[in-house]
Amino acid sequence: MGNCFGSNVAEVGAVKAMAQAHHAHPQVALAKHVVMSAAPSSAAQSHHAAARHQGVPVPVPGKLPPPATATATGGAGGSRPPAAAGGGSDRQPDGRILEAPNLRVFTFAELKAATRSFKPDTVLGEGGFGRVYKGWVDERTMGPARNDSGGLPVAVKKLNPESLQGAQEWQSEVNFLGRLSHPNLVRLLGYCWEDKELLLVYEYMAKGSLENHLFGSEPRKGGGGAVQPLPWSLRLRIVTGAARGLAFLHSSEKHVIYRDFKASNILLDTHFNAKLSDLGLAKDGPAGGSSHVTTRVMGTYGYAAPEYVATGHLYVKSDVYGFGVVLLEVLTGLRALDTDRPTAQHSLVDWAKPYLADRRKLARLMDPRLEGQYPSRGAQRAAQLTLRCLAADHKNRPSMREVVAVLEEIESMSSRAATRLDGSASPRPTPLRNGHSQRPGSSGSTLDWAGPAPAPSARVTR
Repeated sequence: MGNCFGSNVAEVGAVKAMAQAHHAHPQVALAKHVVMSAAPSSAAQSHHAAARHQGVPVPVPGKLPPPATATATGGAGGSRPPAAAGGGSDRQPDGRILEAPNLRVFTFAELKAATRSFKPDTVLGEGGFGRVYKGWVDERTMGPARNDSGGLPVAVKKLNPESLQGAQEWQSEVNFLGRLSHPNLVRLLGYCWEDKELLLVYEYMAKGSLENHLFGSEPRKGGGGAVQPLPWSLRLRIVTGAARGLAFLHSSEKHVIYRDFKASNILLDTHFNAKLSDLGLAKDGPAGGSSHVTTRVMGTYGYAAPEYVATGHLYVKSDVYGFGVVLLEVLTGLRALDTDRPTAQHSLVDWAKPYLADRRKLARLMDPRLEGQYPSRGAQRAAQLTLRCLAADHKNRPSMREVVAVLEEIESMSSRAATRLDGSASPRPTPLRNGHSQRPGSSGSTLDWAGPAPAPSARVTR
């Protein structure tokens, strides 16, 4: 959640209280209506404690609205029972909405044991919410486990008490990720709310974030060396997976708006499958025929749509702009904002648009670490899609369903191109002074792809 701006004052619904079967003693998933100015009264604390002891749901205001009765992608669904938090997944391929959050309620003592007392060497990262630690739990019981005894690795996000945005984002994560199930969304396994301690427990994403791999960031503790450049085919697979996750959010009953789509929020599992994380800023889309939601501007500089920054009007297609920025980063290997670049290149979008619009100049924009190993037609289609996503008027941007369809077509095109290759290597591009590459020939046209580069071997932990 780093590099965020604004202060989250969005209205957050309370989490539906529910009994958890995984505890030795029944407990109730209590939702804390976030009021930072006052602590619960002693009478309320006694009532909650009694409810926890007896396993009785505590009524709370502002519960989540009823879910859709069918999957967000239009297929029949919603009637299947949710998967157990610690067992195998029962998710449908296109995702579904659960009737209530299916989450394990952890005690603080359990998470302290799982992370070895939150030791510094278990830290995976840190953001506006707080630090993220690596922990280990028993795959069957979800209780603490030792990492050397076959424990299941998890990521534990712990609220920084001084965070100005964390408490509301914690509840937003529970509300959204607790009910939304999709192969391209990071799975929230459970949470802890104990006194002032707020924690979230996620599935562990072994390959870290797309940001780490695109920009050569130093691997997190426990990593296996320098991060290797992603080949074209893997970049396509990652952005296509991320697009599917975003399309699912947009097509759900409430048209969930992500609001903070960026490379650091796209996490990768052991097989480089992309999953969207960090829905702390997510918001239900417009209702009742409205075109937009008006809210205080939140997000990350460089990724937020211009209409949102200027007016606070948040549209579903405001997310599409953010996706276009990430797609541009994937093509170029450059960050959306970088003040270390020449002044005219600080904003990647502003500087790159002329290159995207002219296929003769596109080769100068492509990441030189690809070494020309990509199909020219595929790169051109991706550039055209990027331009559409970055349209100044949100009405001119494609839907995420359209984006997924185009990316799948580009993937298929690249796969067919790879099968026709004879294995000969393309000439290596000549670096330019601005850090990009000029392909052989004065016209700057792209070369045919000469085959995929080796997949990255370094292990980046999350």
